[in-house]
Order: sequence, then C-alpha cells, then structure tokens
Amino acid sequence: MYHILVVDDETSIRTIIRKYAEFEGHQVTEAGDGVEAVLLCRSNTYDIIIMDIMMPELDGFSACREIRKTAQTPIIMLSARGEEYDRINGFAVGVDDYVIKPFSPKELMLRIDAIMKRVKHPTGDPTASHQQNQVVELDNGGLKADITARLVYVDGKRVDMSPKEYDLFFYLLKNKNIALSRDKLLSEVWGYDFFGDARTLDTHIKLLRKSLGKYSRYIVTLRGVGYRFEEV
Repeated sequence: MYHILVVDDETSIRTIIRKYAEFEGHQVTEAGDGVEAVLLCRSNTYDIIIMDIMMPELDGFSACREIRKTAQTPIIMLSARGEEYDRINGFAVGVDDYVIKPFSPKELMLRIDAIMKRVKHPTGDPTASHQQNQVVELDNGGLKADITARLVYVDGKRVDMSPKEYDLFFYLLKNKNIALSRDKLLSEVWGYDFFGDARTLDTHIKLLRKSLGKYSRYIVTLRGVGYRFEEV
C-alpha cells in the first residue's frame, strides 16, 4: 500500500484518482493547490505525489522545486498541455513521469506501480556498497562517470542531472555498443512493463545530451529502433 498525495485544483480529478487508488488499497491525501502541497510535504511523508501543472497560488513546476529542496519523493506531473517545453521543464525540475489529461486512471495506477518498483528495487548490484566504486572514463578522462556514487564529470566539472537522467545514462553506459530499442529502455529504466511513452524517453535523451555537452556524440540515434552508447 502506498500513501499518495494528489494535488489538483479540479475536485473531479482528485476524486477519480482517489477512487481508483483506494480501490487498489492505497491511502490518499488531497491538496487543492501547490502551496498546500508544499506545506503538507514539509510536515508529512508520502510514497508518491501526483500533481497538476496549472494550479492557483503556486503552479506544479514551482511546487516541485520547493518539494525537491527537502524530499526526493517520486512525482508524476499531470497536465492538459503536451508541449515538449512543458515536458522538458518538468523533467528538469525532477519530475519522474508526465501524464497528459485526459488520462486513463488504470494507466496512471500502472505508472505508479512501475515507479514504486524502481524506487524499492533500483537497478544494480545489491552488494555494490561493499565493492570498489565502478568508474568509467572516456576521452582521457574528459567524460567520467562514477556509477556507484552516481556522479558524472565533464572536463573535470561535476554535472548535475535529474534522477532519471542518471538512470538512463548509466544504463546506456553499462550496455555500450549495444543497440537498445525504445521499449527496452522504457522497460529497464522506467519499468513500463505494460506500456511506454517514446516522448518521455526522447525528452530525457535530449536533456542527457545537453548535460554531456560535446560528449553527447557518444549517444547515437538508431532510426526506427532506439539508441546506442557508442564508444569510438
């Protein structure tokens, strides 16, 4: 059972999410705007947050930034808008997933389950904490990745990425020179066993390439297939 915080200024949206979430055995707390959500997160702990973008008092992006100052609770953003700018902005501030209204409540529940599975059982070796850090260096150390510590350096400068950027980059790196389909990446990095959203993946690839700067050349697009981290 998860404790879900649902943040939306539309009562009908909160009601339908609550209905489906409680049917699956989850506990739900509601907030009508971003300010209320931030205050609730300062005094309570939630397993996952579902939050609308366009809200009075404080929009979803701003609320997410405030919440991220004190908590790394997974956040699914809801929006009636599907522009790429919104998606990039959302992922850049630390959103874990993005669902466009109108949405299927059943799909939303599946996305919640997928995210929580990744949070509870992250990819990687459970004994890694007892091993030497796994460090990969390319271009004579120009691009350096400490996979164990989840740190990335570009020309000696540490690069800050969103959690999913790190996950995606390290998965590509561990599977370098292997063609990875979009479905494979969505399944392994996001845990979408039943559905996938290629736009989510493509947006993260764009953000990752921006973070890597000149070393983005290592990420090769395979038309009609997916991507490959190609060490040349």
